[in-house]
Amino acid sequence: MPHSETEAPPQAEAPTTQLETLPFPPVTYSHILNCSYHSWQPRYRTHTPKSRTISLTPQFVSYLRADGIVLPSENARSTDDDNLNDYSDDEADEQQDPSVEWEEIHAQVKSAISSLGKVTPKLNWSAPKDATWMAATNDLQCSTPNDIYLLLKSSDFVTHDLEMPFDDCVPDTPESTTPPEVPYKLVLRKYVNFNPSLEFRCFVRNRVLLCACQRDQNHFDFLFDLRDTLRSRIQAFFDEHLKDTFPDPNFVFDVYVPPPHQRVWLIDVNPWAVRTDPLLFSWLEILQMKDPIGVQEDEGAEQFVRLSLSGNTVTGVEPGPAEGSESSDTEDEEDEDIDDDSSPFLPEFRLVKHDDPEAYAFTTPQYSAHKLPKEVVDASVTGPGGMSEFLGKWQDILAKQAEESDTDSEGAQ
Repeated sequence: MPHSETEAPPQAEAPTTQLETLPFPPVTYSHILNCSYHSWQPRYRTHTPKSRTISLTPQFVSYLRADGIVLPSENARSTDDDNLNDYSDDEADEQQDPSVEWEEIHAQVKSAISSLGKVTPKLNWSAPKDATWMAATNDLQCSTPNDIYLLLKSSDFVTHDLEMPFDDCVPDTPESTTPPEVPYKLVLRKYVNFNPSLEFRCFVRNRVLLCACQRDQNHFDFLFDLRDTLRSRIQAFFDEHLKDTFPDPNFVFDVYVPPPHQRVWLIDVNPWAVRTDPLLFSWLEILQMKDPIGVQEDEGAEQFVRLSLSGNTVTGVEPGPAEGSESSDTEDEEDEDIDDDSSPFLPEFRLVKHDDPEAYAFTTPQYSAHKLPKEVVDASVTGPGGMSEFLGKWQDILAKQAEESDTDSEGAQ
């Protein structure tokens, strides 16, 4: 499952102790598999971006797991080239093309790129967002198979999918003690330049949309005027498409709501587990939130609402007025600022305010703990030319490969 999409904490021991005490229900093997792209995407195909899913062979999975980065040759070798190599003194120094072991996968990747154009890759759960520093474009867009392989081979998130998908999980039944076999998939999604300000993460418990927040941790002032519209669209999408159809009652999903904010795209589904980043919330805060089901279990509770007052959110149980009591003038003034909504329960919709610490997240690169190996960081300080020279040479190599690929394509035409 998805590796946590946050920086690793500076001190690992303290957070681990705290996480172990969170009142999470047990995370089962089936829940992790239900959150795999190949499991949920067919059910919601019309509400997801265009993509291709490729079933991976054991040989390709072994390639991803292997140490080192060896990429296939960009150019198919001819028979004459093979004959010439029989007489080459450098043959022993040449590395074998790894795609020989998974030619069918390589062909499907090429076909997907030909059909979709530029793509963004991911495995069953995770995209290699922590490895974008390896790409010449510094993002996930890929225009060649080698762009994809380079990102996958360089990603800690992808490694976690391969090595520990059921980390901290429990069997669904006492009899099923062995973790199930994972049908690994490569997902190639058509590249779209999403506006990050309109991506949101939503938390569902007991089939109730409990809360939501923006995924990008920068302040966007225009979102506050759209708060009610966005919350209404996401709530309606959840009620109509996800509430009664996703196999588990607890899960987390990501959506994109582009202008004119009439349609909601489902981007991902994540486990209800510590490994999923709660972003603008804390997991303890989410787990302690009341929902209509929980409130009904509280003795004497008559009504529950979550209201947004002047952009600030308050949560609580609102009992009916006591007999003979009257509301104060202060309460009447506050009522004028309450967001009017016909629903008895409004999910908390949290945005980054201009004075929030999260508003300045751009000063710290996202996933920075997973980007550069220590040796590379040391080279930026002690090596000749520093990091700028290293990155410049690396990008020159990638740009040259792309140029050669374009030249070969033109020659073939």
